[in-house]
Amino acid sequence: MHPTNREIQAIVRRKYNISDEDFRIMETVVLKSEPHRAGQQWKFTGAFYYATTVLTTIGYGHSTPSTIAGKLFTMCYAMIGIPLGLVMFQSIGERVNKLSSVIIRSVKSSLHCRQTAASELDLICVVTTLSSLTIAGGAAAFSRYEGWSYFDSVYYCFITLTTIGFGDMVALQKDNALSKKPEYVMFALIFILFGLAIVAASLNLLVLRFVTMNTEDERRDEAQAMQALAGAVRLEGDVITANGSILSGQMGHHCTETTSLDADDTSVCSCHCGCFTSNSRHRFTVRRSPTQIGHLLPVLPMHELHLPQGKILPPPAIYPNHRASI
Repeated sequence: MHPTNREIQAIVRRKYNISDEDFRIMETVVLKSEPHRAGQQWKFTGAFYYATTVLTTIGYGHSTPSTIAGKLFTMCYAMIGIPLGLVMFQSIGERVNKLSSVIIRSVKSSLHCRQTAASELDLICVVTTLSSLTIAGGAAAFSRYEGWSYFDSVYYCFITLTTIGFGDMVALQKDNALSKKPEYVMFALIFILFGLAIVAASLNLLVLRFVTMNTEDERRDEAQAMQALAGAVRLEGDVITANGSILSGQMGHHCTETTSLDADDTSVCSCHCGCFTSNSRHRFTVRRSPTQIGHLLPVLPMHELHLPQGKILPPPAIYPNHRASI
């Protein structure tokens, strides 16, 4: 069983007879010197690397501002720089997708394919392959310069390009690399910027594909619902024929009382269902009171109404439970 950190501290204190105060001072010195193994972090190269990690939202945490002015500037810089960085990566990703479309059309034309247009699935395959090659190539370079295993290098590239940025593995932190290896620093910065654009393009296509699939499913469901509704058109409500007869009910095969429509019994129903045709016979059953026909009557202005002269007869009595057959 491995000893804990506290047990190791106690062993070191007893072995070298170090007081608690001296041990805290030594611990502070070691922790502060740890991020500076690659050189001075706040020289131009180190500061540029720090600004890149802020702009890309990676945030390794290997170097952080300690003064109030530095923290304030970091917040202001992030508020302005992060949106601009997102726009830049989005623009680069769109141009990569356009270039991939041109290459796909050229390849399909050379192969004499019937459809030479680049589909969304083709773009996803190309950009995903390009992202995998970027991670694989970067992992090989970091494995050589940092001395990591290839799997650890792949892990570092994935964590970096997805902007997770745990900070457990950070490049450019060994052998004074920021000062003595400018080509390695340039490669690391180009890898981060170019790789983020490629991965962003790939993720945007994947998200767009998922959204499109959901939209297509919704449209398909709506189309099926409309087809089912069109196949089950029924006549419900009250219908007034030209001779003044009132038909109330639902057209179907479950009716018990019958009637027929002659050629002069043309429907004046305001709907365009085309339920009534001349010389056709339909079956109806009374469903509700003849008073509920307001939705079928045209609404006319008062000055167009021709009221009868003389004594107006009272309306006929309405029985709510009355059922009649026309």
